Amino acid sequence: MTRSDGYLLDNRQTEAAERFDAFATLFDPTTFRHLEGFGVGPGWRCWEVGAGGTSVVSWLAKKVGPTGKVVATDIDTSRLAPAARPPVEVRVHDVGAHEPPGEGFDLVHARLVLVHVPDRERALASMVSALRPGGRLLIEDADPALQPLTCPDEYGPDQELANRLRGGFRQLLADRGADLAYGRRLPRLLRETGLHRVEADAYFPVASPACAALESATIRQIRDQLVTEGLATDADIDRHLVNVGSGTMDLTTAPMISAWGRRA
Repeated sequence: MTRSDGYLLDNRQTEAAERFDAFATLFDPTTFRHLEGFGVGPGWRCWEVGAGGTSVVSWLAKKVGPTGKVVATDIDTSRLAPAARPPVEVRVHDVGAHEPPGEGFDLVHARLVLVHVPDRERALASMVSALRPGGRLLIEDADPALQPLTCPDEYGPDQELANRLRGGFRQLLADRGADLAYGRRLPRLLRETGLHRVEADAYFPVASPACAALESATIRQIRDQLVTEGLATDADIDRHLVNVGSGTMDLTTAPMISAWGRRA
């Protein structure tokens, strides 16, 4: 199979909003716990990289208040319009290709972004360079290779189908340059950039309704690619979507690994 170009999960597709809502339900509590621990508050200058949706941007805006600033960037900012008011500034920006949208940030955060960026090394260096001395970097990314299944309890044909389709999704991601083992490398990579006090943890939801919502939206969004590239049939996908909608499947996601450190 030849490598394809372009981001697989386009923000402008109708399913993208459903995916962002599911991500917020699944991962916002973990993200906000880390940000609270950093002491994000009035006057902070924050860069939200690859923001996609508005949940983290809006949370940061409330924390930093009118004396702070939140720069929200993405290659596609179509879903960020509701948050585009002070202290939020929205910019079209490719973290793997463009210079940082400023410097002296107290916080730089990216969630489920770098795994998809072709030049991840440049992107990470760019984010570190944008921090002020003592500023915090929080990178949260998936590791699909660490836990590759949709249904860890594969006890029947419906679960086997779900896991086969997840395998197809991983193949599509890999063909587009995604690093499916990126999450586990984050602590080392942050140390190698010179950050201090590097720590990490992981969140792994099991049997959450939001996992089912995310699975349904994702499969519908990539349906054409799965069929075109011979990874599934329309009948497979129809059957799986019915199974997911039944509420009887214990679905999960790849672990999200959060790693953070401080610029010296």
